[in-house]
Order: sequence, then structure tokens, then C-alpha cells
Amino acid sequence: MNSRGRLAPGPTNERLGHENSYIQQNYFQRNPSQSHQQWLRRNQMPIFDPEPEIDNSEDIDPNEEEKRVQSESIESSSEDWKAQLNIPPPDTRYKTEDVTATKGNEFEDYFLKRELLMGIYEKGFERPSPVQEESIPIALTGSDILARAKNGTGKTAAFCIPALEKIDQNKNFIQVIILVATCELALQTSQVCKELGKHLKIQVMVTTGGTSLKDDIMRLYQPVHLLVGTPGRILDLVRKGVCILKDCSMLVMDEADKLLSQEIQPLVEHLISFLPVNRQILLFSATFPVTIKAFKDKFLRKPYIINLMDDLTLKGITQFYAFVEERQKVHCLNTLFSKLQINQSIIFCNSVNRVELLAKKITELDLFTRGIDIQAVNVVINFDFPKNSETYLHRVGRSGRFGHLGLAVNLLTYEDRFNLYRTEQELGTEIKQIPPQIDQAIYCR
Repeated sequence: MNSRGRLAPGPTNERLGHENSYIQQNYFQRNPSQSHQQWLRRNQMPIFDPEPEIDNSEDIDPNEEEKRVQSESIESSSEDWKAQLNIPPPDTRYKTEDVTATKGNEFEDYFLKRELLMGIYEKGFERPSPVQEESIPIALTGSDILARAKNGTGKTAAFCIPALEKIDQNKNFIQVIILVATCELALQTSQVCKELGKHLKIQVMVTTGGTSLKDDIMRLYQPVHLLVGTPGRILDLVRKGVCILKDCSMLVMDEADKLLSQEIQPLVEHLISFLPVNRQILLFSATFPVTIKAFKDKFLRKPYIINLMDDLTLKGITQFYAFVEERQKVHCLNTLFSKLQINQSIIFCNSVNRVELLAKKITELDLFTRGIDIQAVNVVINFDFPKNSETYLHRVGRSGRFGHLGLAVNLLTYEDRFNLYRTEQELGTEIKQIPPQIDQAIYCR
């Protein structure tokens, strides 16, 4: 059997082992007096000459016997490898159909490397989500993909898993690039790649603007198989001649609507010019602006289209707004933290300066307790309401990850009312006024 596939039905070695143990136990624990009586009975029977045994040892093919032994060994190891994994406890929280409406596939159905499967299960993944079911087998064939899927539905693993599977770890050059628009997303994505591939000898590097260019240059003199980064920084490294992409066979673009914005798209297109002609492009986005269609027509070759979105917002996220004056926002934030059952929260502002000022203020209020684990975030607060619906969608998608329930609270000033209305219309969603009391069941089950 293929050691990377699923086991064929039939008796397992574990069961056979128990049967053999049972037989041996009965054999060695027989009553000696019973054995003596059986020996007497045998001696009382008539004596006859048995037919001579035929020696068939010469008819056994040594090669076939060796294959049989190897097959039994492989089957035994196939039974044992999962039992030795450090798998986290099953996630028993409520999940929405964004991640539960699957075809019933298993990760082993895709004939992935054993070491990659080990990383997948130890990451806590139990079965492929809908976007993973659609993307993984197609990506493994080498086809281009244009996928529209919600944030928080397993999209990152949908391209990281086939990328890690296709990398030849014995070839020390960049084989996959994952492009993202922000430093935060680059760090998150590279961490997912490292965790999924921890049993593989694949070298993952992350590079973004705002970090040491010299350190990145020195790192590229060491083997790198998978490079995660922002377009501007990667292009800088390419121009300096230290980031060689002539053998890079796969380009992944996550949150492509941001990568194809007016400011970033020229960088992306320039970067593609350094890739081989037969490269594979996987493009993932929650929204499909006009720029994506034009890019698809220009750069993707007969892409496989995946659209898993009948609505844009995650089904498990409840959205509220509260009208406040600007000077009341911090007080309102403090009230929310005292009343809500928060696992972890992300607070968004519309500028870096606003983030720094707010961070200083809420540190004084002692609202910071620990670092952010994206999977544990169940409340997102828009301290400043975003200027467009795409940004709103990306922000609220930080809660309710992988089908879990989440809560989004938007603090609105009088000037935000038009953006609120436009966001509701463009996303086809409803953002309700916040009630005096919020039922924990809608975001904490």
C-alpha cells in the first residue's frame, strides 16, 4: 500500500497483535496435567506411518517473501504514526456552516507526505474546511486558482498545505512565494507554514518593510524554500540580486484585493516578471473588485474558479454599532471591556498615530493582559469606523475564526453614518444598534 495514503479496509495489525498475544497466552498457560492426559491418549492410539512431509522451501521466492515482510512493516508503521503525535484536544466550540458544510473528505485523501500530515494534525486540524477541500487537490495538479472565500474559514492552510507538499526540500532555492499586503499578515502566514511543516526540512523566511534589510540579505545566503513577504520588500531583494526567483514555480497572493490596489499592483506585476513562464498562481480574496478580473485575464492561465461566498460576512459574527462623540470613545471602550466576556480582542484605528495614542491610554486603564492569539479572538472593536467596506470585512473577519462565534462592535461618530450605510449596502449585511445587554451565547458558545 502507499504509506502516504489512507489504510485499506481490513484487519489491522493492532487487532492481529492482540489475537497473537491471546493465542500465545493460552499456549503457555495450559494446565500441565491436561497436557499429560493428552499425551497418554495419543500413545494409546493405533500406530501408523504418516506420509512424508513435502519440503516446499525451494518454491518460495525470496524476493516475494522480502516484499511481504516489508509490506507488513509498512502497514504496522501506518497504524502507529498517528498514535505518536502530539495532537491538541478536539475543539468542541460551536462552529457555523462556513467551515462545517464539507464533502466529508479527509486530509489523507490527498496523498500528502507523511511528515506534512503530522504537522496538520498536530496543528489541531481535524478535517479539511470547504475552501481547503476545493483548493488543495486543484493546487496539487499545478493549475492556477482564483478563489473567493471568507476570512477565517481556513483559507491560509488552503494554500500553505499544497505549497509545502510541492516543495522539494533537497533543492536549495526559492520554490514558493506567498505575497501579502501587511507585515502582520506576513508574520501570521509564515508562522502557519512553519507549524504545518515542522516535520519537514523546509526553510521558511519572512520579509517585510520596516525590518532590517541587511539581515534579510544575509538570510538569503542560506537555503530558503518558501518566502513570505510584502511586494515592495521582496522586489527590493530581487533588484539587489540576492533573491533569485528564476526557479520559483508557485506564487500565492493572499487578500488579493489589497495587493491589487492602485499603489501595490505595479509592484506585484513587476515581481511576476522575474518568475518563470510556467509558474503557478494561486489568488485568494474575500472581495473581487474590477482590478482582480483584469489581473486574472492578464496573468492567470485557465484558472480554476472557486466561489464559496453567498454572503460576505462570516455567519457566526454578530455586528453592532454605538453612536458616540469622539471624546467619549475611550470611556465607551472601558465600559465594553467591563461588560463583555472577552477571550481576546483586537481594536482597530484608522492611523498608526491613533493606534499609538490609544495603546498608551488603555495601558493606563489596565486593559492589556497578554499577546494576541488570532484563533482565540472573539471580539473585534472598530474604535474608528473604516473608510471602505473591504477594510471593514477584513477587520471583522479577525473574530469568529474558523466558524466560531464572534462579536464586532463599531464606535461611530456623526460623520461615520454615511460609511455605515454604504458598508451595509455593499456587503449585504445589517449592523444593528448595540443593546443595553448583550447575550453571551451569541459570541461565546
